[in-house]
Amino acid sequence: MAYQHEQIVTAQATLKVQFDRLSDKPQIMRSDAFRTLYQQIKVLPAEQRASFGMEVNLLKQEVQGWVDSLAVQSDALPPIDVTAPMDVNATRPGLLPTELGSQHPLMTELSRVLSIFSRMGFATVEARQIDDEYHMFSSLNFPEGHPARDDYDTFTTTEGFVAPAHASIMQNRLLRRFKDNLAKGEPISTVYTGRSFRNEDLDARHEHTFYQVEILYVDKDIHAGNLIATFKAFLEEYYEQDIEVRSQPFYFPFTEPSFELSLSCPFCKKAGCNICSYTGWIELLGMGMTHPKVLEMGGVDPTKYTGFAGGMGLERLVMMKYGIEDIRHFEAAKLEFLRQFS
Repeated sequence: MAYQHEQIVTAQATLKVQFDRLSDKPQIMRSDAFRTLYQQIKVLPAEQRASFGMEVNLLKQEVQGWVDSLAVQSDALPPIDVTAPMDVNATRPGLLPTELGSQHPLMTELSRVLSIFSRMGFATVEARQIDDEYHMFSSLNFPEGHPARDDYDTFTTTEGFVAPAHASIMQNRLLRRFKDNLAKGEPISTVYTGRSFRNEDLDARHEHTFYQVEILYVDKDIHAGNLIATFKAFLEEYYEQDIEVRSQPFYFPFTEPSFELSLSCPFCKKAGCNICSYTGWIELLGMGMTHPKVLEMGGVDPTKYTGFAGGMGLERLVMMKYGIEDIRHFEAAKLEFLRQFS
């Protein structure tokens, strides 16, 4: 892979030498060369930081590819005559090894996201991809006729089922499933993810189908400071750098108070670039303190316990990490795009 920045070209050559000498090849991912490159971002001119950071991430992927390639079967398989029927007495040809394929970039990044939350103590749960009106609206403090329902223009079936417009459909289920934790002095601490569906006009920033990652945490004496600190810790781990966050008031029926969380642009360090629209900040996710009515409907006493919830689009996280300009690339099945992450 050709890189534009001379420091990264030099680092690539250094890493290749280290890789060839190592007996334990996966150790190359812990090389100090990566740390040195990330530290250089801070001292670069503002207009170079975004492209430099993106190339550092691409170099890291390339080196990971060196490690992964060791597991690929080296012997070439004989060609298969697809026009010939399989004779029951013939030797069945070997199947292509799974190592020759690769994960979709969203699934790779989703594993990283869930790994971080798992290390933070959150239990992982898979969200549903079709649900009912109660879990989509009523259990989340959207009473029938509430105007906020109009903001979730999603898909429904003729049988009355709903294609979830957000992962929050899991909140009521998880409160009921894990409420016994509270009686034992343990928190409800979950991260859940699944596809969401909305009737959107498609453009570079909007898709009708996308992945959401949401967390729910309930215990005694939980406050908004815990909420913000949790997401700040996650974002710093995911983007592998120090990040500032700020919140601003918003409205969600299922949280009170509700906020939108913005983070300092990881590409320009608040200097201003095209990714953050030259503001230095990027609006990333919605969050808030769990509404007492939501707790109550989940069988949790809101006079004893408080909690928080927050959700974010996986595609938006990944787009920011790798400088991807169009969300539609993820669903387009374009090999020239996908091969960058293999």
